[in-house]
Amino acid sequence: MRVSCPVITLDALLKQCYPVSQCRRPPARRAYATAAASAASVKARSEVKEVAVLGGGITGLASAWYISQELPHARITLYEGSDRLGGWLHSKQVDVGDSKVVFEQGPRTLRPNMPNGLVTLELVQDLGLEDQVIMTSKNSVAAQNRFIYYPDHLVRMPGPGAPFFQNFATLFTEEVFSGVPSSLLWETWQTRRSKDFTDESVGSFVSRRLGSALADNIVSAVFHGIYAGDIYQLSAKTILPLQYLFEDEYGSIMKGVLNGMTTGNQWLPKQNLQTIRHFQEYPLKSEKLRAVAKASVFTFKKGIGELAERLESKLRERANVRIMTKTRITGLRQDQSGNNISLNTMKSSSEAPQQSSESSSYTHVISTVSGKALNAIYRMENKFPSLSLWYLDQAPSVTVMVVNLFFSNPALLPVHGFGYLLPRTLPFSQNPERALGVVFDTDATVGQDSIPGTKLTVMLGGHWWDGWDSYPDEEEGASMAKAIIARHLGIMEEPQAVHVGLQRDCIPQYTVGHDERMQLGHQLLEQGFGGRLRVAGNSYTGVGLNDCVRAAKDVVQGLVTGEQTTGLDNYAKGVVWAEVRLRGT
Repeated sequence: MRVSCPVITLDALLKQCYPVSQCRRPPARRAYATAAASAASVKARSEVKEVAVLGGGITGLASAWYISQELPHARITLYEGSDRLGGWLHSKQVDVGDSKVVFEQGPRTLRPNMPNGLVTLELVQDLGLEDQVIMTSKNSVAAQNRFIYYPDHLVRMPGPGAPFFQNFATLFTEEVFSGVPSSLLWETWQTRRSKDFTDESVGSFVSRRLGSALADNIVSAVFHGIYAGDIYQLSAKTILPLQYLFEDEYGSIMKGVLNGMTTGNQWLPKQNLQTIRHFQEYPLKSEKLRAVAKASVFTFKKGIGELAERLESKLRERANVRIMTKTRITGLRQDQSGNNISLNTMKSSSEAPQQSSESSSYTHVISTVSGKALNAIYRMENKFPSLSLWYLDQAPSVTVMVVNLFFSNPALLPVHGFGYLLPRTLPFSQNPERALGVVFDTDATVGQDSIPGTKLTVMLGGHWWDGWDSYPDEEEGASMAKAIIARHLGIMEEPQAVHVGLQRDCIPQYTVGHDERMQLGHQLLEQGFGGRLRVAGNSYTGVGLNDCVRAAKDVVQGLVTGEQTTGLDNYAKGVVWAEVRLRGT
């Protein structure tokens, strides 16, 4: 939905006008308020007494943290089925001689982008972690040099790190860009999609607007790095909402881009404007974090896992928080009064692998486990349910093998940068291992390790492994990774340290129709649980760490104010866009 608002500076817009019909100006309020500003909020707060958080990954930890901050009277129980917290945030410190090297099995860096990245930075500030942050500036070699391997060599992507004529020459001489310049020029004359289209794949959308070469050679590689997914399965409406809007609004992606360049205007969703307003009114206090907000990426001295560890430490200090690891949820149902949700749990340990199931009652439950896991839990208790959570169960996930390699030789890389990605069109002879990409950790996270050397991460699998019954073991994975860097980078040395991890079903795939399924999922949760059961996490509103922290913040804010009921409310309302002018334009 488009809303017409005066196109003025962003500061003024946020102070004067929210993107609502006819630009009426409701009373200003803090986007993440801590005081009950309305009767609805007072009522909502009073009803939240016992909260269960399902899942101890980053979304679950952050949700428990925000509840403890906003609702200190509430008693919180965090359930995690495994013996550790943090989920996919798993940093491992490996001994190399007398020193240590950080190997990441999950995300390794975070972007401080507006607005979700700032939500994470605010959390870092609240946890007192700013002294542990290390950042990579936008002028660094990692920020300016990013590569795609095609068809048999590394190709540096055009960008600010190279002279204009070098970028221009790359577009017209490298095979990976074959046909791309002409497709960009002709995009404005392509036919606008039919109004009957409710969604299509990223691959279909980009091919239709910008040509199959750009989709298959460039976009597929980028999405291998983000989703490890197939662009011909992923939803354009969900993942490329701004580009999808441009076709609706201007009939062309390029016209939308040119409009922004010539007018200084930018399209932003309403919920993002509200979050930006929060940071306008309550900027980051830490001078270091304000500098990080302008960086390319950031991480922590001991790895991304340090964020989860600090959250766990802070939660364990709180008397109203109980953390239950090695505890599986075996059933979930709403009681007859409709005022509580009962959870059946089973605790396992080395002493008693299977104990009898226990039942506990909560006024509210926030589920941060996958939609598939939540539906399975619900069906355990409801053999013939009148309400099915089927719509939350339809996002498949891909499995990725992560291979960390450390070499004592610091001069192994033929080029320097963030790393390189592999497109779907790469000849099989160049990628028989079905790799997704290689990260040059030595360049991407400078200052993290206490020993000189070359550190790489090779990512294998993703959608290439869809339908596989078994996966390579650790020895096979290490051999495959070494074969890839030998073929692509000419690195023949044996690594001094290797770590291989198989991350099963780690990245949900927002396939075509995701928005519609989430709308229906919202209706099921609202009708079936009346706000008592809410969801957040990477199955729903974004697969990145920043997305998960933002989802945790939002789901708790909805609980506090009573304005939202499921965690999927924005899908039900639809995206409301506003055109604003950036500061300084």
